[in-house]
Amino acid sequence: MDYQVSARKYRPGTFVDVIGQPHVVQTLMNAVDTKRIAHAYLFSGTRGVGKTTVARILAKALNCEQGPTGRPCNMCVNCQEITQGNSVDVIEIDGASNTSVDDVREIRENVKFTPFRGQYRVYIIDEVHMLSNSAFNALLKTLEEPPPHVVFIFATTEIHKIPATILSRCQHYNFRRIARAEIIERLRHVADQDGLTIEPRSLTALARASEGSMRDALSLLDQAVAFGGKTVGHADLEVLLGAVPLELVGGMIRAILAQDSPAALAVLAKVLDQGHDLKAFCAEIVEHLRNLLVASVVPAADLGGLVETSEEDLRQLAAEATALPPERFQDLLTIFAQAEDALRLSAHPRFVLEAAAVRATRVSQTPDASVRPAAQAASPPPAQKTPAKGEPVKTEAALTPTPRPTTPPVSKTVSPAAPAAGQKAVSKPPETPKSAAGAVAPPASVPAGTATIAAPTLDWESVQEEVAAAYPNIAPFLEAGRFVGLEGGVVTIGFAKQVTSARAMLEKEDNLKTLAKLCERQTGHSMRVRVVELSDTDSAGPTMAQIRAAKEQDQRLVLFDRVRSNPVVKQALEMFGAELADVRTVPQKEAE
Repeated sequence: MDYQVSARKYRPGTFVDVIGQPHVVQTLMNAVDTKRIAHAYLFSGTRGVGKTTVARILAKALNCEQGPTGRPCNMCVNCQEITQGNSVDVIEIDGASNTSVDDVREIRENVKFTPFRGQYRVYIIDEVHMLSNSAFNALLKTLEEPPPHVVFIFATTEIHKIPATILSRCQHYNFRRIARAEIIERLRHVADQDGLTIEPRSLTALARASEGSMRDALSLLDQAVAFGGKTVGHADLEVLLGAVPLELVGGMIRAILAQDSPAALAVLAKVLDQGHDLKAFCAEIVEHLRNLLVASVVPAADLGGLVETSEEDLRQLAAEATALPPERFQDLLTIFAQAEDALRLSAHPRFVLEAAAVRATRVSQTPDASVRPAAQAASPPPAQKTPAKGEPVKTEAALTPTPRPTTPPVSKTVSPAAPAAGQKAVSKPPETPKSAAGAVAPPASVPAGTATIAAPTLDWESVQEEVAAAYPNIAPFLEAGRFVGLEGGVVTIGFAKQVTSARAMLEKEDNLKTLAKLCERQTGHSMRVRVVELSDTDSAGPTMAQIRAAKEQDQRLVLFDRVRSNPVVKQALEMFGAELADVRTVPQKEAE
């Protein structure tokens, strides 16, 4: 017999052989056994999950000589003809190549003929979503009231393209992606039947690459056998799949857990040197960190139902999960999930992933109120002089730089005016510190001549630049507001009343946490970001976007003045009677 691919050779022949779709199998078997057979079925789901296979088994169940029965014999003439695809009572139609009204009219003319051998004429239309609207409309009446001996079975991978009028006339069955453990078990069975030698981790890699499709998994297995013969090596399989080796993924995870930035960057260099895709590598890191997060909060005995991997990998996950608390794994997962989003748009994927790796390997060093030492948390702030009655309160605040490009951020003392009626307060007095035991600590007196700890300052312009580079999905909303100030570890950003959408986006918890972490990294202190609504008076000032535009305009004017003063340019303008239209900075390499 000629060679058959594994997807055809091991295609299920009965409902009992079908894996991954118990809800569909049980319903259809009961329907056939109780003679509650619908006139139209619609099977939807991703590729390779058994839609056409179940349609053929249903056709056998209806036309088996011992039936209709939910357990076709696979031995009678009808069953064998349907298996071989040459039954005159089971008509399979490709919806992609039979899309016209004429094709549907031919079906309508043929449905009136009775079956030749079995009890039903079964029409299986694959990729039915490819039919035209006219073809669907021509099928409506026949689909709603077909002859009693006709059953329609439609299969599609894009259920959203099926008209509602067709859906309402069919019994709809949604086929799920097949679980990774079931795919591994079926691959192991096929390997045993064909005498293949393959490692368990190779089966796991094949199941992962198949993305829930049994047909894809079997096709990949055939490809691996063609590449390496009866003995499939894991290294050969990784080369074939184009997957990132698990050793590199494990190396990055170990560097993160050890908080070793140089080691993490070295792993990334190896990934690039070996020609692996950085997006695929980042996706592997995200999945592994997710598994570690689950393992950190779920007992080891219950991991098998939440993480689809081998027993050996489960034990290793449980051991690695003890290295950090769950909150840290959440931070790590957020870092690489954001990097995965940024990789889709960035022209410099290496830089994005390197920055994420450095942040991840320093996550436990980031100041955080929840992990500060008790002594630090209990220490009171520097004592401040109590103002006399009627004297304005003075606070230390970092101000935004002026639009001029050469002006650095200035830290100076300001006296906030009392808020007008209806205006929301921008700052609030610092809370009374508590001691390590939870009691309120008395104000500490500072001896004369003792230096006080300087309040943290924040270069907001650099924060904006980092947001624009690493988080382009936040930057436009941030620039619609105004930087109000920094006080007591709280960064305040204000929005005018009418800027509701940008304010709502920035108030999302994830975005506030992201901004807070950027501020923490620059100041070295624990920070919190809050968003307030500005009064009409405060809203008159420029937004961050306007400040940035003014700065760029100033830089452009400075550049124009420098070019106009160049003797060569001046001579050229005078010679041709021209005017200077545009000036741009040329990179050094391009200039050379």
